[in-house]
Amino acid sequence: MFTRKEVIDYCKTFQNVYEDYPFHDDNMTVMRCKRNKKSFAFIYERNGFMCVNIKCAPQWTEFWRNAYKGIIPGYHMNKKHWNTIILDGSVPRIEIERMIGESYDLVK
Repeated sequence: MFTRKEVIDYCKTFQNVYEDYPFHDDNMTVMRCKRNKKSFAFIYERNGFMCVNIKCAPQWTEFWRNAYKGIIPGYHMNKKHWNTIILDGSVPRIEIERMIGESYDLVK
């Protein structure tokens, strides 16, 4: 899954989701829930890698950061509730999909 399009397409598999560009910057794609307009994934390129900011239950943020080198505190986000996944191949696809799904569940 490591292109912007692949991440966006995966996010769109969830119900009532849409793609947004609220910052007028093609580099920052925001995936939102239609009903409440809350964001569950911020997709962007940074330092040559695609990255995804995902919401995370506070009791799991450190677990994920310790589990994979490609997961860091949320870039430009509240570090207690958000992690950044660097799509550099260090985090298995199944775990990325799981974290995106959990982020969606937290905001829907």
